[in-house]
Amino acid sequence: MADHLEASVTLPSDPASVSTARRFVADTLGEWGLPADSEAADTIRLIVSELATNAVQHTFGQSPTFTVDLALGRDEELRIGVTDSHPRFPRRLPAAVQQDNGRGMVIIRWLTAECGGKLGVRPTREGGKTVTVHLPWQIRPEPVAGVAVAAPLEGESPGR
Repeated sequence: MADHLEASVTLPSDPASVSTARRFVADTLGEWGLPADSEAADTIRLIVSELATNAVQHTFGQSPTFTVDLALGRDEELRIGVTDSHPRFPRRLPAAVQQDNGRGMVIIRWLTAECGGKLGVRPTREGGKTVTVHLPWQIRPEPVAGVAVAAPLEGESPGR
């Protein structure tokens, strides 16, 4: 893997942009080796969908755009950031049965924790905020079809 991979897209704060954000993330992660039909890909798409939906719905028209950033570091951690220009931080709302919305951050927190990740929110210099999710990246290169990979001998280090 390269030392560091990054990708970013800025989209209008419009409901149609949520699916564009999901597609951008799926395509980018596919290029980085994550199979589109994997459970990890589904989880990441759901996290991005919830974050993008929040950036569109809960900025009350005060953020004309939002940005989705992806970074994959050598430390094998995927960082997903969604930035908007609205100053209000997400609030934990009670998930009452009769609510139709307000559960996005609960879903994001649960999925992040389930994957062994971390969730954070920080202000931007411009007065907005970035919601960031850090997830372990556990994708291993697939063996090339038709090429046998010998197991290391006892006492030998892999890769020698």
